[in-house]
Amino acid sequence: MSKEQTFIASIDQGTTSTRFFIYDKSARIIGSHHVEFTQFYPEAGWVEHDPMEILESVRSCMTKALDKATADGYNVDSGLKAIGLTNQRETVVVWSKSTGSPLYNAIVWMDVRTSSICRKLEKELPGGRTHFVESCGLPLSTYFSAVKLLWLMENKEEVRAALKKGDALFGTIDTWLIWNLTGGVNGGIHVTDVSNASRTMLMNLQTLDWDKATLKTLGIPAEILPKIVSNAEVIGKIAKGWPLFGVPIAGCLGDQHAAMVGQACRRGEAKCTYGTGAFILLNTGTAPIKSTHGLLTTLAFKLGPKAQTNYALEGSIAIAGAAVQWLRDSLGIISSASEIESLASKVDCTGGVYFVPAFNGLFAPWWRDDARGICIGITRFTSKSHIARAVLESMCFQVKDVLDSMHKDAGEKGEVKNEKEEFLLRVDGGATVNNLLMQIQADLLGSSVVRPADIETTALGAAYAAGIAVGVWKEEELFASGQIIKTASIFSPKSSVEWRKKKVDSWCKAVERTFGLADLEM
Repeated sequence: MSKEQTFIASIDQGTTSTRFFIYDKSARIIGSHHVEFTQFYPEAGWVEHDPMEILESVRSCMTKALDKATADGYNVDSGLKAIGLTNQRETVVVWSKSTGSPLYNAIVWMDVRTSSICRKLEKELPGGRTHFVESCGLPLSTYFSAVKLLWLMENKEEVRAALKKGDALFGTIDTWLIWNLTGGVNGGIHVTDVSNASRTMLMNLQTLDWDKATLKTLGIPAEILPKIVSNAEVIGKIAKGWPLFGVPIAGCLGDQHAAMVGQACRRGEAKCTYGTGAFILLNTGTAPIKSTHGLLTTLAFKLGPKAQTNYALEGSIAIAGAAVQWLRDSLGIISSASEIESLASKVDCTGGVYFVPAFNGLFAPWWRDDARGICIGITRFTSKSHIARAVLESMCFQVKDVLDSMHKDAGEKGEVKNEKEEFLLRVDGGATVNNLLMQIQADLLGSSVVRPADIETTALGAAYAAGIAVGVWKEEELFASGQIIKTASIFSPKSSVEWRKKKVDSWCKAVERTFGLADLEM
């Protein structure tokens, strides 16, 4: 006998895998599936995905999650009210409007092939590296979508030809997925949301529309860009040929913004998502705060066309969990990512080893694309365990660097503290299952780390947005509940101030050693 209920689903399209979750009204997962897809590294510093493989991963996840929920007696087909979507940000696709085929692989957010374009623009533009900060809150960097699009326009004949014919469409991964899910060449809807658009370098943070002056300066035609919508509204319905035909897509957010919603971060509250990279966002309320300490001013979320816009300060870290994958896949020190905790736990310190994972440069707050990874302090005493622990510490040091900048930018009035006058960092993402990592983080911060019972807050945030759009949930109820803190695991610091200062000083020395290494001979 099937269980008649109300359901909301979410697509979580990340850097290394796609996942699909089905939730009941109490936000409990009743079906899910995930699929990993191929990473392509054509040259040093280049990272690509196959857009068609990503599409098929979404189809597979939808089908298998639905099958699991149905097998457990849930009538999802009749009870599913809406689907939310969250995605890896900044990654770009250009495709043919007439055929639906990608004109090149997706260029991934961490790809650094555009460094020469960035340097050229820095020299040519009167504002240099910060020329566009006033409009979009972002510095010139290989990280953002606009320069990736410029590279495609300059280097790929197929893209130039499609632009000339008026047959090219541009989008981040959310746009690519929604266009295909809603019909593709047969009437697919070409949209993006305010959070993903805010990461292109092309959206004006005040008007929430494409900035005409920026488009003119960069020579990007407005007609290839998608329409910008809010994070919570009915965008369109799933087309024939897909699982869940006719169900509305009603929520769309970049992954880090979705995690903010999933963590119910109100003004003055921050979260860090530990995934391939690590991303710390502090909700600054309804007014953007300009950073003077190397952070990004960005949009947090806008949960409805008429809802207030929340802004955020963000610190982006390129390599976090990816360093653990490197230990596994490239060095063979571990055979699975989960092994790193037990390996690192065999020692109580790194033995003086410091690892800086500047594989493709350093993001916030350093912004050095000439940096490269180093592992220093190695002696004959150094073991695999010391290196494993140094990798975990590197993730935590980078988060501390960002939070220190955040505290300086936001100031006392911009942060919410608990009754102990302690700033709590909310954490989520796959790596947070590692208790040692979380304890190291608390020790280096000197303040508590809060891990929710459900660490998959990115997918949950997308589901919340879709549910808000169709009336399953109310925004004020989700943000007022306080349930996340009540059911969380809290890691409190056990370290001394003196120990913390010595460790941080040593880390800063190690970071400085990474600068200017990009031109080392192969």
